[in-house]
Amino acid sequence: VDSVNKPGILLEVVQVLSDLDLIITKAYISSDGGWFMDVFHVIDQQGKKITDGKTIDYIEKALGPKGHITAGAKTWPSKQVGVHSVGDHTAIELIGRDRPGLLSEISAVLANLRFNVAAAEVWTHNRRIACVLYVNDDTTCRAVGDQTRLSLMEEQLKNILRGCDDEDSEKVARTSFSMGFTHVDRRLHQMFFADRDYEGGGVTTADQVDHTPSFKPEITVERLEDKGYSVVNVKCRDRAKLMFDIVCTLTDMQYVVFHAAISSDGPHASQVRVLE
Repeated sequence: VDSVNKPGILLEVVQVLSDLDLIITKAYISSDGGWFMDVFHVIDQQGKKITDGKTIDYIEKALGPKGHITAGAKTWPSKQVGVHSVGDHTAIELIGRDRPGLLSEISAVLANLRFNVAAAEVWTHNRRIACVLYVNDDTTCRAVGDQTRLSLMEEQLKNILRGCDDEDSEKVARTSFSMGFTHVDRRLHQMFFADRDYEGGGVTTADQVDHTPSFKPEITVERLEDKGYSVVNVKCRDRAKLMFDIVCTLTDMQYVVFHAAISSDGPHASQVRVLE
C-alpha cells in the first residue's frame, strides 16, 4: 500500500484488512516524511494464499483511491454504526459494570418499550461492559424520533447499568445515542479507552486462567531520548484482529507509528514498533 501519509492512515488500512476477514501474517510499516509505504502478507480464514482474481480485485478496490481508505469516517458497511443494511434505526451506546444477566435485563427493557434490536456488538473487560445496540420501532421498523420515548429508554437503561450508590455514577454507567457512521469496533475501543478500563484490577476468573507460561505477554518500551522516539516490543499469543486492536490502542493514546515489523509464527505474534 503506497499513499500520501496522513494521521490515522495505518489504522484505516488495518481496519479494512480486518473487515475483509484477511489474516495478517507479516507486515512492514514505514511512513517517513509525507509518504506511507506498507507491505502486508495476508492469507484467508482457511490459511491459504489468495489466488482468486475477483477477490484480489476486490481487495485492491477496497484499499484503492476509490475505496474505504480515503472515505474518512465511512468504513466497511457491515461494521458501521448506523449502516443502512440493518434498516432505519438508532444506535445506542452503553457502558457500565458487567454482571451476570445484564444483557437479558437490557433486552427486557427494550422489549417492554417496543424497541426491536436489529443487531448488537458487545465487549467486556475488567468487569466493565461496552456495547452498541442497533434498535428501531418494533411496529414500523423505523428509527424512533420521539424524544420522550427515547428519554424513558435511556433512564431505564441507566437504572439497570447503575451500580452501588457509593461509586461515581458517571464511571459506573453511561448511555448515548448515535446516528453517525462510525466503525463499530473502533467505537468500542474509544468507549473503553475513555472509560479508562485499563485502570481496572484485571480480575481473572478461574476459566480465564492461561496455564501455559510461554503464552504470557511480553511488552517492553525503550525510550531513545536522543532520537526522540520510543521502541515498543510486543510478544504474545496470536489471535484474530490483534494488530487492529494494538493500532487502535496506540492511536487512542495519540502515538504515531513511523516504522514497524510484525510477524506471527505458529501461536505467537511478535510486533516491533517505533513510535513518536
